[in-house]
Amino acid sequence: MQQVMSRQAVGADFDTLVGPHLDAGYRTALAILRQPDEAHDAVQEAALKAWRNLGQLHAETSARAWFLAIVANQCRSIRRTRWWSVIRLPRIESVQTNPETSTTDLERALSRLPVDDRLALFLHFYLDLPFEEVGTVLGLRPAGAKTRVYRAAKKLRPDLEES
Repeated sequence: MQQVMSRQAVGADFDTLVGPHLDAGYRTALAILRQPDEAHDAVQEAALKAWRNLGQLHAETSARAWFLAIVANQCRSIRRTRWWSVIRLPRIESVQTNPETSTTDLERALSRLPVDDRLALFLHFYLDLPFEEVGTVLGLRPAGAKTRVYRAAKKLRPDLEES
């Protein structure tokens, strides 16, 4: 009975630590993989890995950055698999007749960036993570994360200035 209670306590802790970050994890996976179904699968696998490795979360580490790092690593693993480059499901786009609802210039410019640059911009500007947490997710020091964000934004400027 003691073991069951400790598992329930761990489950409650896991829900408290990771639960609020599942949506951010999905948006991060979607920014990397660009396919909703693959992003859902990646977040599910990442949540399972986070559950298994809950003991690796240190008190000084942000649970959000820790979980997003697991999500990013899972997405990188998916992109490295052989089948990811061979078989890709077509994206089903709705027919858009209104040019105002079509892809924006920013979305087109972002799609041209490498995955790691797009992820750095997404984490810092969209999820509003500080450079310390961006660095944790990307496996960089805070100064390296700041440099990555700055350089990625610099790569965006020419595409945005044209339009």
